[in-house]
Amino acid sequence: MGFTDFVSDTGLALANNYLSTRSYVVGHAPSQADVVTFKAFSATPDAAKYPHLARWHKHIASYESEFATLPGDPSQAFTAYGPESTELPVNPKDKPSADDEDEDEDLFGSDSEEEDEAHKAEREKNLAEYRKKKEGKTKPAAKSIVTLEVKPWDDETNMQELEANVRAVEIDGLVWGASKLVAVGFGIKKLQINLVIEDDKVSLDDLQQQIEEDEDHVQSTDVAAMQKL
Repeated sequence: MGFTDFVSDTGLALANNYLSTRSYVVGHAPSQADVVTFKAFSATPDAAKYPHLARWHKHIASYESEFATLPGDPSQAFTAYGPESTELPVNPKDKPSADDEDEDEDLFGSDSEEEDEAHKAEREKNLAEYRKKKEGKTKPAAKSIVTLEVKPWDDETNMQELEANVRAVEIDGLVWGASKLVAVGFGIKKLQINLVIEDDKVSLDDLQQQIEEDEDHVQSTDVAAMQKL
């Protein structure tokens, strides 16, 4: 269905919920999907009521000078993007969990209260097999999207070499994304780069330490933003 509007509380709440698990409208880097959606706003979202939406809006605003260069189709309407459903999340206390439903549902039971021993034994066997299969299912790896800032020593630092050295760091579970140079002052620019990590495989502290080993280019690193996928 896409986004509905950015005026009503319902439309803003839907967008806020959609962006609670995403840094961008589509994919893991800024694109024309973010541009056309950003331009549909008549005012900055209220950060107190819509924190995820306000965080996204502020982040995309930092790319405003680069809007024309971002990938994607700028002719799309903002309603082409967004949630597939108009349903808003409910209070978890009011909604039974999946585990509760599994426990309450008698998948292999009988309506009769006079089951014979053979029937009971067969039922317990089926339940045991069901639980075993359920426990054997592997859960998807937990991932996070991170915005990392890498600061050079001075305005004479070669930023192309700095970025090349950053991207040369290879760790299982690490994927580098889009990047840009952000002015700091006095002619100095810092590198702002996005990355996706598997939480169980990649330590941000270790990653920052590896990057900072490039002492010829890197003065320090900071995590500017981090969000679970």
